Amino acid sequence: MRPTTVVPTGVERRFGEDEVIVTKTDLQGRLTYANDVFLRVSAYPEEAMLGQPHSMIRHPEMPRCVFRLLWDTLREGRELFAYVINLAGDGAHYWVLAHVTPSRGADGAVIGYHSNRRLPSASALAEIRPLYARLLQEEARHPRPADAIAASTRLLEAELAERGLDYDRFLWSLAGSGRTAPAARPALGSPAVRSAA
Repeated sequence: MRPTTVVPTGVERRFGEDEVIVTKTDLQGRLTYANDVFLRVSAYPEEAMLGQPHSMIRHPEMPRCVFRLLWDTLREGRELFAYVINLAGDGAHYWVLAHVTPSRGADGAVIGYHSNRRLPSASALAEIRPLYARLLQEEARHPRPADAIAASTRLLEAELAERGLDYDRFLWSLAGSGRTAPAARPALGSPAVRSAA
């Protein structure tokens, strides 16, 4: 049974810098596994989570265009990193730096998705919060979801172009990692990305 609609309280929850939130889903995004860190931070018991759509923890302040980019990337069989604000069962919210990858069976076919999430840095959130606020403001101007996603995608593309970065390099610049950014993906507005909008 799916939990009732949760109302955000404005209370922010954090978890340890050394902790990792782990979940697995099937191809439709329904939870098949949730580790103890996820259960504690999301304030749901395991029996309320398994079999439910992962989107049950979607916060209303999370721009739709980021989820569209996530799903488009996963459908292409590639991984994605993203900053995400989630909504816990008690109305608290928590930020994560998510790494989502396709899970493959013995034959190489995608059988689901795996996500590891870590605590983002304060400096990254200082950049992400105002960006997401602008994207949400743009989405609110358009009553049709498809139009809202297209408009916020265009705005995100413009923001990235202004910085001279693609999405992956932007994410890695915020993470402050010395690691090499993943290979560049198609531009957000490319036909491959727009086709799923």
